[in-house]
Amino acid sequence: MAELFNRMDRTTGRVVLEKIENENPQLAASIRDLMFVFDDILLIDDLGIAEILKRVDKKSLTTALKGTSEELRSQFFRNMSSRAVELMKEEMEFMGPVKLKDVEKSQHEIVEIVRQLEEEGVISIGGGGGDDYVS
Repeated sequence: MAELFNRMDRTTGRVVLEKIENENPQLAASIRDLMFVFDDILLIDDLGIAEILKRVDKKSLTTALKGTSEELRSQFFRNMSSRAVELMKEEMEFMGPVKLKDVEKSQHEIVEIVRQLEEEGVISIGGGGGDDYVS
């Protein structure tokens, strides 16, 4: 179901999901959780990552990145100052092992920020036909 929503244009998907939410809020929440996951941040361009960095709590980001791929870490790091990257890497090392539930909680918080930015039209997280342009 989530994959179908990911393939729909945003307007249609939003309307259908709102109808589902009116009938079954738990189902709608489950679909939303499956539609965009933390690793999907790889699909966001550098301008979008910069917007995320402006809003995300740095401690949450550090914890979230602790449990992810080097590719995803690099996506964030290339949008940060070299000093900020250095500090974050030091913090990640200093943290030592982190509980998976804490990593997942931090990743979920960041996904919520991404969804909020997408709702505001600040970033695009994909989902179908993309944006329409006029000249």
